[in-house]
Amino acid sequence: MNIKLRHKITGMALAVMLLLTGCGGGAETRGRERMSENIRVAIDGPSGAGKSTLARSVAARLNFLYVDTGAIYRTIGYAVWRKGIDPRDRSAVVAVLPDLEICLTYGTDGLQHMELNGMDVTAEIRLPEVSRYASLVSAYPEVRAYLLEMQRQLALENSVVMDGRDIGTVVLPDAEVKVFLTASAEERARRRMLELEERGTPEPYAAILRAIQERDWNDTHRDAAPLRQAEDAVLLDTTALDFVQSEDALLHIIRERTGL
Repeated sequence: MNIKLRHKITGMALAVMLLLTGCGGGAETRGRERMSENIRVAIDGPSGAGKSTLARSVAARLNFLYVDTGAIYRTIGYAVWRKGIDPRDRSAVVAVLPDLEICLTYGTDGLQHMELNGMDVTAEIRLPEVSRYASLVSAYPEVRAYLLEMQRQLALENSVVMDGRDIGTVVLPDAEVKVFLTASAEERARRRMLELEERGTPEPYAAILRAIQERDWNDTHRDAAPLRQAEDAVLLDTTALDFVQSEDALLHIIRERTGL
């Protein structure tokens, strides 16, 4: 499935046009067949908690569509970074939105790829410097409104596992399953350090920890949709769990809540 967004700002209003183009009819057919019985799994939590890795794996196990909303915000952060715009300049960030065409592409492997104005930026949006930009620009209400309907449309037409910062509280407040996935800042920094080493872009542990703590503060103190655990979300702390244990725990929560 290929999902393209074109956005236009008219005055103070945000107009969002969602274009769905089938890339292999299977995904489209599945969405239509399951429209009335779709299951929405909302996973929220701080940066580096393993949300994306776990959500992607669990979605594959359940044959659900995986939606990494953080990658969408990272794409906007990357666009701002590439244009040399100060991410703290709210008006400048909002002004660039009409120039962006964001495309989500899902291959037969179910992996989500991000395109920005026709260019695949899936790898670029994971650069360490883009993380800071993503955190800052995602705090602006205009940016969040710009992408909200796209996220909801995906969940309307598919059974999804969607992860982010405000999925269970704002994007999908009526989701059948809500999980708040977390781990200590120290453990998240350790995992991130190992991940960057494997990619060949190592960073000092102390610098990674500071960046995580800064992002935690930004995410929990922003005015628009701050990171918080939904009242009806299940808390899953993976500090002392390895990947297999974390995945088993998440699957258990989903199956217990949905009867799958």
